[in-house]
Amino acid sequence: MRRVVFCGMIAALAALAGVISAEAAEPRAANPNLGKLRHVVLFKFKEGTTDKQVKTIEKAFAALPSKIDAIDDFEWGTDVGVENLAAGFTHCFLVTFKDAKGRDAYLPHPAHKEFVTLVKPHMDKVLVIDYVAKK
Repeated sequence: MRRVVFCGMIAALAALAGVISAEAAEPRAANPNLGKLRHVVLFKFKEGTTDKQVKTIEKAFAALPSKIDAIDDFEWGTDVGVENLAAGFTHCFLVTFKDAKGRDAYLPHPAHKEFVTLVKPHMDKVLVIDYVAKK
């Protein structure tokens, strides 16, 4: 009887440890609202897009944090890689939100929609990746 109770306790502890370790390893996977959410946007412009048009797009994207409160942080830059692996993408924009709720408020925001309308005719390709920041 003791052996059965002991084995049962060991099994219960092992199951609990598995649950705890899984949650410790991926606590944000189950709940994307935990932690900062990064919204990475890469642009590859169409042939013929002028430098002036690119500058207008850069300024318009950089203006979004002053128009949309959900944006917690923003930075951007152009490719300076030496490996020639950018596949034609020249611009990277990193928009940070406190959580997924911020991103969810940003996407339908009128200022974001206006920006999309501005940039869309000049895009050959756009790549967007959202992730929850981990340490």
